[in-house]
Amino acid sequence: MATVPFAWPALSLLEQALIVGWCLAVVLPIGYAIRSRAPLSLGIVLAVLFGSVMQALIGAAYRMDLIQDFMLWFDLVLIPGRMNDPRWWHTAVTAGFLHAQFDLMHVLGNVVILALVGVPLEQRLGTKRYAVVYAIGLLGGSLAWTLANWESITPAWGASGAAFGLLGAYLAGWPRDEIPFPLILIRPWPVSLIALLYFALEIARWWAAEGGAGGNVAHMAHLGGFLATYLTLPLVARGGPVATGVVDGGPSGLSTLRGRRDAIKSSMVNLTNVDDPWTARGLPVPKRARGVLTSLYEASDEPETRLAWFEQLAAVVRCPECAGDVGVVERKNGPRLQCADDPQHLDWPPNEEATG
Repeated sequence: MATVPFAWPALSLLEQALIVGWCLAVVLPIGYAIRSRAPLSLGIVLAVLFGSVMQALIGAAYRMDLIQDFMLWFDLVLIPGRMNDPRWWHTAVTAGFLHAQFDLMHVLGNVVILALVGVPLEQRLGTKRYAVVYAIGLLGGSLAWTLANWESITPAWGASGAAFGLLGAYLAGWPRDEIPFPLILIRPWPVSLIALLYFALEIARWWAAEGGAGGNVAHMAHLGGFLATYLTLPLVARGGPVATGVVDGGPSGLSTLRGRRDAIKSSMVNLTNVDDPWTARGLPVPKRARGVLTSLYEASDEPETRLAWFEQLAAVVRCPECAGDVGVVERKNGPRLQCADDPQHLDWPPNEEATG
């Protein structure tokens, strides 16, 4: 496609003001979530909702003949035919926060996934890793659609690639978690059922569209976002707050981080009655570990404090069994010190407290 100029210089002042308003509607909720340390997943949900509301207002202005609707979004929608020009690469992101103005069900469908899947997934991953996963799903969907329609000049938009990316990531990491979701009934369903059902339906819809059924849905973007996060989740989640594959019932999409923290605190092992891994084996405590262990025993009643001391301990010791690397994993009863080569060598503290 030949070099295409930006539409921005040709827009009226009103049109430019509306575009700025849309940008603020998308950016401010995400920025506030980051600044206030609120769940980023909820900030993204609000960004999609507020952006859609702003689009509805812009649609009203278009129906009153105040603006030219297509030209207004020209600089923000994803058009595969112009993606060979780096000037348009930003549309791989901006298109993910736009939706068709009159397709309310599409917006609501994305919001349901972003909220009910995104919130518990962020609790599993932590905010920074969740942001990475969301970006991978968003960009993976845009890239898949671009490569599948390289010469197309038809605009594409929507958050579905990122939403399917959340499903792919959750399936790869914690498939046995149960989260509240409206499949016939609103009740907890296994993540594996939700994700695989959506993926299978999307493959069927893509196959039907390829067979001539038509439609205006970017199925390849959905599949691309799903597969991109499914394949990269093990790498992104490595060293995160919750190990992949953990079966502990899963966080509730409606619970609070405070509730999860309180649950961990109430189930943590009391270290007062537990020998350290070296004393329990009749070995001398490593010199570099003595001060850390003292602080750990004296001040580790809070989950965050205990995790910090465990991480510091792991950085200065080796496995007392095989002299291998040591790491920290988080469980529903608090952090644990484990041998990186074989958890059977070292898994401390023990699940059952020692008795005298």
